[in-house]
Amino acid sequence: MAERVKVLTNGPLEPVSPPRRGDVHLRAPRLNPPQLLARWCQQDDVVRAGHTYGKSFRDVVRALERRWERPPDVVATPPDEAGVTAVLEWASQIGAVVIPYGGGSSVVGGVEAPPDDDRPVITCDLAQLDKVLEVDRVSRAALIQAGVHGPSLESQLRPHELTLRHYPQSFEVSSLGGWIATRSGGHFATLHTHIDDFVESIRAVTPQGIWESRRVPGSGAGPSPERLMLGSEGILGVITHAWMRLQDRPRFRASAVAQFPTFETGARAARVVTQSGLWPSNCRLLDASESLVTGAGDGTAHLLLIGFESADHPVVEPLSRAAELVRDLGGTVDVRTRDADVAGVASDDAADRWRAAFLRAPYLRDGLICLGLIIETFETAITWDRFDKFVADVRMSAEEALMSVGAWPAIVTCRLTHVYPDGAAPYFTVIAPGRRSGRIAQWDEVKSAVMATIGSGGGTVTHHHAVGRDHRPGYDCERPDLFAVQLRGAKRAVDPGAILNPGVLIDP
Repeated sequence: MAERVKVLTNGPLEPVSPPRRGDVHLRAPRLNPPQLLARWCQQDDVVRAGHTYGKSFRDVVRALERRWERPPDVVATPPDEAGVTAVLEWASQIGAVVIPYGGGSSVVGGVEAPPDDDRPVITCDLAQLDKVLEVDRVSRAALIQAGVHGPSLESQLRPHELTLRHYPQSFEVSSLGGWIATRSGGHFATLHTHIDDFVESIRAVTPQGIWESRRVPGSGAGPSPERLMLGSEGILGVITHAWMRLQDRPRFRASAVAQFPTFETGARAARVVTQSGLWPSNCRLLDASESLVTGAGDGTAHLLLIGFESADHPVVEPLSRAAELVRDLGGTVDVRTRDADVAGVASDDAADRWRAAFLRAPYLRDGLICLGLIIETFETAITWDRFDKFVADVRMSAEEALMSVGAWPAIVTCRLTHVYPDGAAPYFTVIAPGRRSGRIAQWDEVKSAVMATIGSGGGTVTHHHAVGRDHRPGYDCERPDLFAVQLRGAKRAVDPGAILNPGVLIDP
């Protein structure tokens, strides 16, 4: 990717060195943990700096500039649920803010301290709550602690021949609790697109006590309790564990790559495949620029990646039908089948090349930021009837804003990450030259222009990146005002002191 974006730089690349331990100087902590908690509380500058931000472009740049204006005063890593309860009790007594922390992979300011709140800050890091506590093989479900990261979760499920099969791009460095709290989008491009689909019940600690929903496969008993906790981003409680629906590990896979002359015809094919009821696990459309930058293609065609998988039966037949639908719409299709056991073998398949680039992208992104580039993403969702114009308008808005702030020439790519019978989730990537001393201001202008276009076009402020602090202005316009009143009422009931991640989603 680095070679493909060198054309954007105006002159030689000037790398910025990442901070070393000696560069980290934070304000002194304003809290002294009580003896009961002190053994698993840290106040070291490096630890606190590492918990100050998430992983957005703005976060990386601020760290490169050695700016940690609002670090947590204490990073608590409780060993169990009782420890989480003790942290909230202490915070309630002293009037401190508590920010729940899973893997710190937020790209929307979801784990940083509120800018307009002077109260001391405690980050509650759930890293020690990292176990699969119970497996119900008959029901194909498991009770899992919220702090477990993706790779550890899958390794604990593997002996049972089960999998959660939820792979967000942050899979390696994010946690189950974080996925639930932010309504993470994962592996499946259709049908089971969000973590919501896998949640049976949730247990959380609040300043008012323990909150737990009943574990059932489905219920019509009023509004579902766990739905309120899904997407709550830490404002209603600290999720400690959840019962999750699992799947048997896939044994059969089949995939196809279709080429289209235009992005619009590729999107039409994605719609038709999704509306057919075939439910492919992968149905992702890459525009020509995205395929070139990631190495999935040569930039001459728009690529539709289609894949099926099953633990029970071969999937050649549904793939063949999908390929037939795609050909009817003018796509040129290359079909491949393979067993899951050999799925990790290196391949020249465009889908495999894109997947490898997808997994490497966050690491490459940080390196490119160090070289002075602006590189960031934004995503949304829109219904099919407005899709073509919406995508064109958002792309034009991004390009015009980049030109207006002097971040040009630039690359603006688009792909569909998830598709539904009634719409899709376009995901945009921006790569542009930036002013070394003003890249954040440049990006803020671009993001503001793009969000305005998304809002006026009827799209959502976020499909799976959550709201955090960065998307609050758009979210305030998107959700009904009366719902905000309801949400504030729910927060007052469980968090009367407004100590849990204040300012995210709503003002307390």
